Amino acid sequence: MTVLSDARIAGSNEAEASAATGTASRVWEALRTVRDPELDTDVVSLDFVGSCSVSDDGVAHVSLRLPTYFCAPNFAFLMVADAHDAVSAAEGVARADVVLADHFASDAINSGVAARAGFVSSMAGTEVGEAVSELDDLRRTFTERALMAGTDLVVRPLMREGATPEDVAAMTLGDAPASDDLSRLRKRRRELGIPSDDGDPLVVDPTGATVGVEALPLHLRKARSYQVGVDANTSICRGQLAARYGV
Repeated sequence: MTVLSDARIAGSNEAEASAATGTASRVWEALRTVRDPELDTDVVSLDFVGSCSVSDDGVAHVSLRLPTYFCAPNFAFLMVADAHDAVSAAEGVARADVVLADHFASDAINSGVAARAGFVSSMAGTEVGEAVSELDDLRRTFTERALMAGTDLVVRPLMREGATPEDVAAMTLGDAPASDDLSRLRKRRRELGIPSDDGDPLVVDPTGATVGVEALPLHLRKARSYQVGVDANTSICRGQLAARYGV
C-alpha cells in the first residue's frame, strides 16, 4: 500500500501540519479540533500527535502520545475518541485508525474506541479497573472550567486598561475587543448551551447566569485561579513530553 503522506514527528506538530497537503492537511486540521480537556488546548499545539499518515485508499492513521505513561485514562479516552470522530469526518478520509501509544491503558482505550464502545464498556474486565460512569459529566466539568479560565483571559486585560467592576458587569460580548481568547470563550459558552451573541452579557457563571457587580470580584478571582492552574499544568505537561520524546 502506497503512503501518500507520512508525518513521523521529529519536533513540532505545527511544522508537520504546515507541510501537509491534500487529505493529510485536512486530517491535521481535524486534529486541531481535539483538545486535552484539562488544558483546554488542542492536541496539535500540545505536540500530542506522535504520527499522522494517509494512505492511497483514504485510511488515516493517527497515533497519539501523552506526557507520561500514567496520564489519566479518562482524559486519554476522550482525546482518542474525539480524534477518531474528527478524523473520520475529514474530507477524503475513508476510514480512521486512531490509537494511543505508550500508555498503560492503551490496549483498553484503543480497542474500545475502535469498537465505538463507551468508556465503561471499554474499561470493563481490564487491568485499568472498572469505570462507574461515562464521561459526559467530566467533559462538562472541564468545559465549565475552561469557561472560567477564558473569562479571566478576556476580562483581565480590560481591567488592566482601566475598566471598573461596574463597567465589566455591564459589558456584553460585543463590547469586548476581538481576540482569539474572546472567540474561544464564545465557543466554550456554545458548548455549554450558554448564549454567546454580541448582545449577551460578557461575564456569566457556568450555568449561564449573569454575574452582577457585587459578585464579580469573587467570580474573577475564581476565574483567575482556574487560568493559573491551566498555565501551570500546561507547562508541566510540555516539560514531561519533551523529556519523554525529545520534542
